[in-house]
Amino acid sequence: MLRVGLTGGIGAGKSAVARRLAEHGAVIIDADLLAREVVEPGTDGLAEIVATFGSGVLTPEGALDRPALGRQVFGDESARRSLEKIIHPRVRVRTASLTHAAAPDAIVVNDVPLLIEAGYGPTYHLLIVVMADRAVRVERLTRIRGMSPAEADARIDAQTSDEQRRAAGDVLLTNEDDLDGLHARVDALWRDRLVEFERNLRSGRSVRKSPELRIVPADPSWPVTAARLIARIRHGIGDRATVHHIGSTAVPGLPAKDIIDLMIGVRTLDEADALAADLGAAGFPARPGTWADHAHGSPGRTWPKRLHGCADPGYRINLHVRVTGSPGWRFALLMRDHLRAVPAARDAYAAAKSELAVRFPDRAGYAEAKEPWFQEEARAADDWAIATGWQPGV
Repeated sequence: MLRVGLTGGIGAGKSAVARRLAEHGAVIIDADLLAREVVEPGTDGLAEIVATFGSGVLTPEGALDRPALGRQVFGDESARRSLEKIIHPRVRVRTASLTHAAAPDAIVVNDVPLLIEAGYGPTYHLLIVVMADRAVRVERLTRIRGMSPAEADARIDAQTSDEQRRAAGDVLLTNEDDLDGLHARVDALWRDRLVEFERNLRSGRSVRKSPELRIVPADPSWPVTAARLIARIRHGIGDRATVHHIGSTAVPGLPAKDIIDLMIGVRTLDEADALAADLGAAGFPARPGTWADHAHGSPGRTWPKRLHGCADPGYRINLHVRVTGSPGWRFALLMRDHLRAVPAARDAYAAAKSELAVRFPDRAGYAEAKEPWFQEEARAADDWAIATGWQPGV
């Protein structure tokens, strides 16, 4: 089962995205609808709201008077939190029940307005954020919901920023043109990513790496992407291990293969094997085979590790699982920190990458050709570590 979070700012149009996903067969769980269900007349949720906010939040018929409740809550942080403590736990229980009832091969989409604000992003395999320009959202809210421009602005300002949404979202769906354009983007997302992601997740299969080599310019979004993936991994495995962003994409300004390298530190390889099932369930299946790091400068020596990939076809990830304190673990962190701290070393590596990528267009040949550079980097990084008193950190 693939669990997808869907969110967006008020007026962005996430409901239109949810409807289109439902047409493709997704199971939609609408948090707004559930929030209404759990406070219907006769529920303990409504009784608790009345006990907290008074009978003035009821209509003459005994139902919840939402505008009246809204006037008490909007702009009052304490009141809003009290309301959330009543509604959110009940919505979570209903969501868990509906998710459990879905088919094993279902794509379950949780439509949650304040998903990012609540910190739920890492709990999903994928997070879709629907985006629209502020002016477009204000126009929709005034035209469709009858708000004044000032009211629309206030509602938008009360939510998280677009910058935070971009950082949290695995997929950013723009919704500023007509419905046909939005539908085309949703259709492509379903066809090219969600269906394959679900299939890979269910079969425990990682996305295949292309044998071709492609070095791309440094991308400032790499650390943001890595942080999002690390949060998902940590949610999946808890505090049983440390997780680091390593490799070239962790060094600002350094060209790299468009592959995010992450590393989990464990006490033993038995612990690494014990994490495999939970990592797979979180979307990071183990890659089959025997894996080891080469001991740079010591021919014939290797350091065993475990390697995981990603079931999401939208990402290219190597997830290395190494024993904390082992030479491979130490070198990964030392090389990253050395290249971050010494621009000359970073620039020399960038030049080597550029030259070798031209000579060796395949991954295997490129990796083998870089070995002399790695041996030199290991010596230079060790000298730097001694001179600076470096110790492995985050």
